[in-house]
Amino acid sequence: MAVLKLDKAHSSISFTVKHMMVSKAKGKFEDFDVQFSGDLNDLNSASITATIQSATINTGNADRDGHLQSGDFFDAANHPAMTFKSKSVKKLSDDEFEITGDFTIKDVTNEETFKVEYNGTSKNPMDGSTIAGFEVEGKINREAYGLTYNAALETGGVLIGKDVKFTADFEFVVE
Repeated sequence: MAVLKLDKAHSSISFTVKHMMVSKAKGKFEDFDVQFSGDLNDLNSASITATIQSATINTGNADRDGHLQSGDFFDAANHPAMTFKSKSVKKLSDDEFEITGDFTIKDVTNEETFKVEYNGTSKNPMDGSTIAGFEVEGKINREAYGLTYNAALETGGVLIGKDVKFTADFEFVVE
């Protein structure tokens, strides 16, 4: 049984959402943590909890970030964190898995399943520690979490798509 410590300097969570039906708005979260415990040789036994600080959303546009932090979206003042707590991990191949768990945004919880690629372990040449790497990708329907703000477009359609696609890269130090 290993406990892994997230190396935040070598980890990221980013997302995309359709904008005006024809392009994508992109962003990332600057502050998050992932707790991982389990056997790296049998990831089905893993227990994972991720916490993302809503107010650290960064789309490269301060006005848009402020709007996303407001009550129209994350309401970061009243709901400072989003969480994911794993319920099961299913092996698909040697390095591909599905992780299912409860994802909570603004006190709304839904079960979600995400794809995980386990990149194995390596020795850090700087300090000799063992590191493990994972890539996660998925999609959620933001409206299922009460993030329903939108505006109709004159040409038809809406300003913001309902599906939010995300990718995360996590590097852990094996303790």
